Amino acid sequence: MVGRRFQDVPTKVNRLNRQNSEEIWRYIQQAGDRLVGKLPPSRHHPKGRNPYAHVAICIKGKFGQSYKDIPDEKIQDIIDYIDYLVENPN
Repeated sequence: MVGRRFQDVPTKVNRLNRQNSEEIWRYIQQAGDRLVGKLPPSRHHPKGRNPYAHVAICIKGKFGQSYKDIPDEKIQDIIDYIDYLVENPN
């Protein structure tokens, strides 16, 4: 009977394929490069903020999951959001 509780669990999880995941990671790295020295100081980061981590954390906050776990259909939304982050460092 225990197995019946899990009947409706999907067998395949929608997430970025490897090629898209690598493309998004490169885009995050480029965004981080552009954000170096542009993020405002934070008392939580006395040695300075990590712009690469900032982008990844913002993506996770906006989409509710790591960039690798977001479906392929949302790749353009991720890219648009990364562009927004670069244009509006905070």
